[in-house]
Amino acid sequence: MPLIDMAERAGVRIDGDVRANEDQIVVLPHAVVLLDGATTLQPRARSGGWYAECLGDYLRRGLSRDPSVDLTELLETAIGTMAEDYSLKPGSSPSSTVAMVRWTDDHVDALVLADSPVVTFTIGDVHVVSDTRLANLPRPSSSYREHLREGGGYGEEHVELLRSSAAEVGAWRNREGGFWVAEADPAAARQAIRSSWPRDQVQSVVMASDGVSCGVDDYGLFADWTALLDQASDEGLHAVLDAVRTAEASDPDGKRWPRPKLHDDQALVLIHFDDDWLPDFMR
Repeated sequence: MPLIDMAERAGVRIDGDVRANEDQIVVLPHAVVLLDGATTLQPRARSGGWYAECLGDYLRRGLSRDPSVDLTELLETAIGTMAEDYSLKPGSSPSSTVAMVRWTDDHVDALVLADSPVVTFTIGDVHVVSDTRLANLPRPSSSYREHLREGGGYGEEHVELLRSSAAEVGAWRNREGGFWVAEADPAAARQAIRSSWPRDQVQSVVMASDGVSCGVDDYGLFADWTALLDQASDEGLHAVLDAVRTAEASDPDGKRWPRPKLHDDQALVLIHFDDDWLPDFMR
């Protein structure tokens, strides 16, 4: 079994209060699943964290029953079964990103749905499996980002603008020309991004929720994913989480890096396939 290391940290609510982590990591002998439950902006009995935890359990059971199951079919079945079991309706259900990595003696397979990337380091190359459809949507007319850039900060006006923006973006959820996410429509699984590599070519895999990937994609704290892997290997995964949190703390009003809340949840997984390898912080 590969060496698997992981780190998690809860973020804050949109009002700044502490709450439970809505990211989930599921580890099996032959697979890892990472889910990032979407923040619930309207009063709702079930949160994105609840959805991520439940869907993770359905995926765990499916992978345990059939370790070689097609990942798209697994996700499609899990979304559909969960929607039926809990009477979830498209458009009014909580939702979650999904990232899965599964390995056999011959291959390493990855699936990504929404913005939780999988980065695979093979001999001489780096492969970023990411879903950018949400990021590429047109900016909502009532942009909370402009409010933050102009120094408005994280107050009541920001929350109202965020809710308005979320409503506009939500109209594009799980539809052609929009973005796809695990919610109540099992057909969304068919829109997942897939990739596969020969196992003997794979050295390491990094999985991250967007509370960590922002350090590469948005903040520029790491020049690239190799730099993030190097810091995780040299200093431990929590050093990566710390770097992101330190940067965000230096921008308490979201003026430099406009974002929905001061700190997002963080989940980071490092899978290393070299049996002789041990990161420096574990030596």
